[in-house]
Amino acid sequence: MAASTFQTNPFDLHELLEDCHRGVLQLPDFQRSWVWDEDRIKSLIASVSRAFPVGALMSLNSGGPVNFKPRPVEGAPAEARQATPQSLLLDGQQRMTSLYQVTLRGDVVETVTPKNKKVKRWFYIDIRKALEATADREEAIVGVPEDRIIRTDFGRELVLDLSSAENEYATLMYPVSKVFDWDKWQDGFDKHWHGDLNEGIRDEFRAFKRQVLENFKYYRVPVITLDRSTSKEAVCVVFEKVNTGGKPLDAFELVTAMYAASGHELRKDWYGDERTKGRHRRLAEKLRPDGAETGIIAEVSNTDFLQAISLFYTRDRRRAAENAGKQGKELPAVSCTRQALLNLPLEEYKRFETQVEHGFEQAAKFLHMLHIYRIFDLPYQSQIVPLAAILADIGHHWEHEANRDKLVRWYWNGVFGELYGSAVETRIARDFMEVPVWLKGGPEPSTVSETMFRADRLKTMRMRLSAAYKGMNALLMKEGAQDFRSGQKFDHTIFFGENIDIHHIFPKDWCKARGINSNLFDSIINKTPLSYRTNRIIGGIAPSLYLSKLEAGNKTTPPIAREKLDEFLESHLIDPSLLRSDNFDAFMVDRQNRLLSLIERATGKVAYTGDFKEEGLDLESDDEST
Repeated sequence: MAASTFQTNPFDLHELLEDCHRGVLQLPDFQRSWVWDEDRIKSLIASVSRAFPVGALMSLNSGGPVNFKPRPVEGAPAEARQATPQSLLLDGQQRMTSLYQVTLRGDVVETVTPKNKKVKRWFYIDIRKALEATADREEAIVGVPEDRIIRTDFGRELVLDLSSAENEYATLMYPVSKVFDWDKWQDGFDKHWHGDLNEGIRDEFRAFKRQVLENFKYYRVPVITLDRSTSKEAVCVVFEKVNTGGKPLDAFELVTAMYAASGHELRKDWYGDERTKGRHRRLAEKLRPDGAETGIIAEVSNTDFLQAISLFYTRDRRRAAENAGKQGKELPAVSCTRQALLNLPLEEYKRFETQVEHGFEQAAKFLHMLHIYRIFDLPYQSQIVPLAAILADIGHHWEHEANRDKLVRWYWNGVFGELYGSAVETRIARDFMEVPVWLKGGPEPSTVSETMFRADRLKTMRMRLSAAYKGMNALLMKEGAQDFRSGQKFDHTIFFGENIDIHHIFPKDWCKARGINSNLFDSIINKTPLSYRTNRIIGGIAPSLYLSKLEAGNKTTPPIAREKLDEFLESHLIDPSLLRSDNFDAFMVDRQNRLLSLIERATGKVAYTGDFKEEGLDLESDDEST
């Protein structure tokens, strides 16, 4: 029998990270750069803090026939580059680099926000939240800016100041950079909270150390180690396999297994079989326009559906507890987290499934009403969950004008506040509780009250995938924008029949020829929805010339009267005189103000026009060729 060329052993996480720091463990140089975003880093920290597995690593001992050029993990000191590695990490780079950066490196971490902004973050653990048995641990992980101060209201309001150790002690916020070396931090903490009156707070930290910090100290990671004698062919095959990856075991799969024990086929509910159409297909076909393969809610996942049901179940539990006279921490949370889904009883799933499915169907109608027809143009997939749950809860009342107007306002605040890109489970639950109360005359939901759109954000909307960019496009169509050539408004029939998309107003080639910065001409200010045929006429020539072409017509397109064409331009919030004079600078100022007014009407909020700059830099600009 051939000898095994690999072995699997558990290693202390701290030891592995120290090896990264010293250059003993490095990466093959062809590995991609470290690119993990802020939310994934928080999730990883949360998993280790609870001693949950984060997956095995795979390494290759150095010195064999496979001689990859090594490089240290990102952020390792210069000395690590001079070291000779004993092994190379083939699988697990992102996890190990993230953990190294946040725990051992002792420096601020470069990462990416849900808005795709490159930022710098320090990470903390909220001690009290981490000790709450029913709380989602990820909510206890906090990322703060490089100066360690969280501000809101465009810098006017200080939310959390962790710029000194004393402030960390006072707010019970533990720095993740100290999880392997807590003695000195604890000495300062005990000194800050000295005296008999604060014995309870010192006890809290001791419990935190036992329940959280010791999980880091004793955390072990399984490592599959390939022997240095492993052939090049074997390494290539292994590396290909571990980087292909499979479907993760998600909450739906686990709930399916639990319900199966009671004889219920959850998978059949969702996917159907040869005789019945499953819920997934029913939703995918809902309001499917002619020319479209699927409808707007086709990408609602089985987990999204479970989340909506979980909101109803956990709200009923909370209401029952309130009726029983319970208060504060005794009240169960309204939740749609992974843990909440795993705690969803089968009888509660059956109780709410039809109502919730109807809510998703109504959500499709609501989105069509806002001129959002394609999944590609949907600002936030995650915002469909609270939308569907709210509509399922209030029933036909959403069709009443006052309620509908409020729901529309809530939706656009979520989009233009860009609030559904991060920590969505918490916001989903909050909106589910707050929006129906608001419809009955209660206070504004936090998604509305927290939103403040920046006037200069329009200049930075260049990414076709950003929620606000997509929202601006939909608002223009809802406003009644008419195609420059045909004068048709963009209802769903025209949208698909004429192949409507976002295109430049001052063409890209014209702008480039005049040395205009792409950061300017690629912004949403210089974009608008147009048909494919119209965009072909526009081409790359000056606006004054393509307007003349549209007015003159051709063999396939009748001429357009100047006054009529001006009406079409005005419907896109464009001043025709600025286009006809090819005045790009004046056009950008004028249209920014017009688009801003449109957003203000949609959100019901006055835009912020101050000097406070948005944190971070855009990772990339839009690459549309039109």
